[in-house]
Amino acid sequence: MLTRRAFSATLLGAVAVPFVGRAFAQTPSDIRSQIANMSKLHAIMVQRGDEIIVAEAPRGPGLDRVANIKSCSKSIIGLLTGSAIAQGAIPSVNATLGEIAPSIIPADATPGVENLTIEDLVTLRAGLEGTSGRNYGAWVNSDNWVSFALRRPMVASPGGRMIYSTGTTHILGAVLAVATGKNLLEQARAVLGQPLGIEIPAWTRDPQGFYFGGNEMALTPRAMLRIGALMRDQGRFDTDQIISADWIDQSTQARTRSPYSGLDYGYGWFLSNSGFIIARGYGGQIIAAHPEKNLAVVITSDPTSPARSGGYFGQLMDLLEGPVLSLV
Repeated sequence: MLTRRAFSATLLGAVAVPFVGRAFAQTPSDIRSQIANMSKLHAIMVQRGDEIIVAEAPRGPGLDRVANIKSCSKSIIGLLTGSAIAQGAIPSVNATLGEIAPSIIPADATPGVENLTIEDLVTLRAGLEGTSGRNYGAWVNSDNWVSFALRRPMVASPGGRMIYSTGTTHILGAVLAVATGKNLLEQARAVLGQPLGIEIPAWTRDPQGFYFGGNEMALTPRAMLRIGALMRDQGRFDTDQIISADWIDQSTQARTRSPYSGLDYGYGWFLSNSGFIIARGYGGQIIAAHPEKNLAVVITSDPTSPARSGGYFGQLMDLLEGPVLSLV
């Protein structure tokens, strides 16, 4: 850990200097100062070990009311996938859609989708044209979200490059529901909610009743922090092993890379060069863990405003990899 040293007033005020360029120890007060002018940021919490050392909500609904975590939901689906495999509902990440959930495949599906594996889905490497971005509206306005996603043309080889698509994670969520016999809400509450002592409200369902697999979940920042600490602590909470340590290890191995942020991606989690394990949601929602530094971090932000890698999300990464990593 870096030795505490004093900041000059000029350095503290130099907004133009990137956070990552500041190799100085930081204090919680410094973090408060640095987020004061980040108008999109609603809340930030940092836990080191068992101690919450930063808990600030300068705007937004606060630390004890739910926030839409957007695509951080994809990382939650990743944890539920590991649980389903551990329970034997799914034999392995190599199991195929046709083996596990043939009932959700429409008659006019794109040829080959029955051979998509759980790993293809959880790593966003299904090869199907994405349903995010310009295709999102047509997808969520369709009468069958799973069928719509499975009818997208194959634009890459399955298991190849990452194609960011909420439809892919929604397919995975439907597979989990079929394989376990429990909907995603029931799974989330049983696997994470009850063991972690957090509330998980019901969220959006598709026309067939499948809970949205990859968007629209809502958690309080305090609940998000417990999930961050779970990732930091190899799937443990207090003395209980909630998610297998092996699944956490598998989840945090780079399988592909985001074409947008350049971050590596595992089983539902982004991975930074500095050692952060990250769930990322639209607008700047973040659940992060840094096992080496014994840190868990959450950030909630305005869920209606984009947070691009070259813009606000980049600022949040600078905040994580600079001041937060340098906390003393």
